[in-house]
Amino acid sequence: MANIFDLFRQIAKKEPSNQKPISWLLVGLGNTGKQYANTRHNAGFLALDHIASKLGAKIDRARFHALVGEAEIGGERVLLMKPQTLMNASGLAVGEAADFYKITPDHVLVLSDDVSLPVAHLRARRKGSAGGHNGLKDIISCLGSEDFPRVRVGIGEKPHPDYDLAAWVLSAFSEADLNRLFHAFDAVDAGVKKILAGDFDAAMQICNSFRPEGDDPV
Repeated sequence: MANIFDLFRQIAKKEPSNQKPISWLLVGLGNTGKQYANTRHNAGFLALDHIASKLGAKIDRARFHALVGEAEIGGERVLLMKPQTLMNASGLAVGEAADFYKITPDHVLVLSDDVSLPVAHLRARRKGSAGGHNGLKDIISCLGSEDFPRVRVGIGEKPHPDYDLAAWVLSAFSEADLNRLFHAFDAVDAGVKKILAGDFDAAMQICNSFRPEGDDPV
């Protein structure tokens, strides 16, 4: 005989019959563990957390090898995802969720760090190669396509060419750089909303022209 609490949990999991299906995956990339919380490679996690906070959503359920939450953005029901695998296995989580919800690559929106951009500069793209990013590379492999949108968040180049890249992306942001990032995340949020609404040109205008306070205007 089922435990009464198990029955309550099953009831709680059932979705209202009139609820819209998940139509988008919004994925932030990063590394798990407190030691990586404010490191450069976690810019995707940080951006997604910022967006979730503005939506009043929590990303706290374990599913698809990820922590997930849900939100409605511009009339679209969106699964918010933070893969809990190693960065270079991020595609496992994304692929499982895409398969489950029958989501095509063009409705998988990924937020990631970009070492080639200055700190807090942004770049929105409809599709493209991994650009040396192992998390994006694995997502491309698991989806079998490069044709998914992404917003890349600048984390700054290595201090000098001989600096170890792994050590750089796993280093912590300074307080000043974190402040610049959180200012940029409002632009990421605005760009994400435009992408989900089908206006990618507006998203590129918002993200690609954004400059942190103190930078030279475009």
